[in-house]
Amino acid sequence: MTGAPPHPHAAQAAELIALLTLRFTPHLGPRRIEALRTHFGTAQAALNAPLAELRTVPALDSRSVAGIGTAKAADLAHQELQKAEREGVTLLGRGLPGYPPALDALGDPPPVVWVRGSLPELPVTPRSIGIVGTRTASPHAISLTRGIAADLARADVTVISGLARGVDTAAHEAAVDAGGTSIGVLGSAVNHIYPSENVPLARRLTVLSEYPLGTPPAQHHFPMRNRLIAALSSGTLVVEGERKSGSLITATHALECGRTVFAVPGRAGDPRASGPHKLLREGAVLTETAQDILDELNWGTAPAQPLPDLPPEQARVLKALGTPATLDDLQAVTGLALPDLQTALVMLHLMGLAEETGGRWVRR
Repeated sequence: MTGAPPHPHAAQAAELIALLTLRFTPHLGPRRIEALRTHFGTAQAALNAPLAELRTVPALDSRSVAGIGTAKAADLAHQELQKAEREGVTLLGRGLPGYPPALDALGDPPPVVWVRGSLPELPVTPRSIGIVGTRTASPHAISLTRGIAADLARADVTVISGLARGVDTAAHEAAVDAGGTSIGVLGSAVNHIYPSENVPLARRLTVLSEYPLGTPPAQHHFPMRNRLIAALSSGTLVVEGERKSGSLITATHALECGRTVFAVPGRAGDPRASGPHKLLREGAVLTETAQDILDELNWGTAPAQPLPDLPPEQARVLKALGTPATLDDLQAVTGLALPDLQTALVMLHLMGLAEETGGRWVRR
């Protein structure tokens, strides 16, 4: 007589431990672990497979095969699970409930992701946008990023970025300030926030990583992090970045995942605009507002932000600042004489509603 089948939760817990064990096995990266899951069906089956069968998996070499099933890796897996429970961190295993289906777009999905916070649903085609750009962004880029991220958040779009300085920080802050959801994808552990000045911001976000607890940031982690931003988003917006920057790496990953790439045009000759301009020449969607993204993905219309109670001329100017505009642009749209327009802009600036960056006025 056979025994009762294991409880589903027990089976899931065992598979999570098996995935963690593979994660801690030397010479096994995400691509090889995915190859093992594909070949054997589950991580547990791979750990229990005979050596002769393991040697038939094309992605493996003798070094990686030799480490599978070692007691040390299993001990590290159990210790990691205990640490996560103590710190209130959720571990999501490949093929188990809660693991984001959006990561199916990758050829090397992480076997386990560590999450702190509430992870929104991220189906194969998620209602989320990655926003990336240089750490040394111009004031204009920061202002534009804030406006786009806030409008996306108000349209119920999750904003995803890498929690770095510059564009990333602006995107996260604007999204949560607008009452939306934002996910920070890290190149370090979820309990090792980098840069340190973003620790308070990280508490307002959901943060996600493929690195075990305590892992510090490392240079080679960030390109790996960028592929997760791309996969977790239906499109990636590049605001500023040079041709060989991490932002362009993220855009490349987005294309490999079959996602849409958006780019903000910048000033000719500005090195920070060279990356977006390259993407635009290659077919990226030219983007100046959140509505450009919503239109491209057929996601409807961003809800209008209620205008504050302003004098008529100031209200007219503020309404015209839906996109960055020069004084000539604003005169043409509002019909105001230049002195009246300048007075209205000064008052809006003093109230923190508008600012000038790079010769253009933008709404804050």
